[in-house]
Amino acid sequence: MLKSIHHAAIICSDYTASKHFYTSILKLEIIAENYREQRDSYKLDLQLPDGGQIELFSFNNAPERLSYPEALGLRHIAFSVDCVESVKAYLLAEGIEVEPIRVDEFTNRKYTFFSDPDGLPLEIYE
Repeated sequence: MLKSIHHAAIICSDYTASKHFYTSILKLEIIAENYREQRDSYKLDLQLPDGGQIELFSFNNAPERLSYPEALGLRHIAFSVDCVESVKAYLLAEGIEVEPIRVDEFTNRKYTFFSDPDGLPLEIYE
């Protein structure tokens, strides 16, 4: 029935800053960028190397997301990487704060978290 996750949709507060973050820092490829005049909103379609996508939306006056304490619903987006240490080092060099690397107690794989410009938790998982 379900085969994979096609995309995750993100609403941002500062379209220019988020576009820079996801394209220049995280290096996601732009598939399409559209301005939706009736909503005064941008929609940026981004692609990961495996075909997964992120839809980045800008909406005026969107309410802030609760992160702390964590609210019900989607918790974070996790990206698969070959080496958590090297990606962490890259993010730090780009001025992105990254949590200490941890090891998943069940899979014994390394992972850590960082945030996008709006504080959305993002995970890198080896």
